[in-house]
Amino acid sequence: MDFIKKNIDTITMALTALTALFMVVALFMVFIHAPLEQFMRWPQKIFYFHVPIAIMCYVGFFITFVCSIGYLWSGSLKWDSFAVSGAEVGLLFANMMLVTGMLWGRPIWGAYWTWDPRLTTSFIMWLIFAGYLILRSQVDDEVTRAKYSAVMGIIGFADVPLVHYSVKLWSRGIHPVIDRSGGDAGMHPDMFMAFKVSFVTILLLFVLVFIQRVRYEFLKCQVEIIKSHKTRETKQG
Repeated sequence: MDFIKKNIDTITMALTALTALFMVVALFMVFIHAPLEQFMRWPQKIFYFHVPIAIMCYVGFFITFVCSIGYLWSGSLKWDSFAVSGAEVGLLFANMMLVTGMLWGRPIWGAYWTWDPRLTTSFIMWLIFAGYLILRSQVDDEVTRAKYSAVMGIIGFADVPLVHYSVKLWSRGIHPVIDRSGGDAGMHPDMFMAFKVSFVTILLLFVLVFIQRVRYEFLKCQVEIIKSHKTRETKQG
């Protein structure tokens, strides 16, 4: 851990370069290497990014869920810092998930949005964690804010499994279901390779953004501590 703290700038720069490299490779694999899907054609290529983005959205909210439990268990505000970072990054990826989904839906469904079960539960998930961040902005006391946020983060995560399994729970949905029984999601090998490269790219992007968000949160805490010390010194003087 001490090694990571001392070399965080170097690690971040290396991770940024690696992410940029993978992004270039992913674009090549998706738009040049992978063949066009027979029926959806070019709009299908959105899914190489849409699906990994959705998974990273889940990961962000799962971090909030776990770290919220950690805060309630230990009372340490460090857990709260990780929890809010997970929520903000998760919401960022949720935004990208909804946008890429709508861009795919317009040419395939003929509409940017339908009240399909997965889209509906995804929108509810977005509202929950947007509300989580709004709640935090309305509470000044950091301990009270952390407690309220932790409870909301734990309860709000219950919607994430509903989003994932909604296409199976409600058969009336029109959202496509990927069959993974064959181990390759029923894709052409070149398509599946492009998907894997894209997934690694989005994963690296998530890790990079999350690290930066956590760094910001801890720097903000340090600034608050310095301000409180100066305020005490001024009062004592």
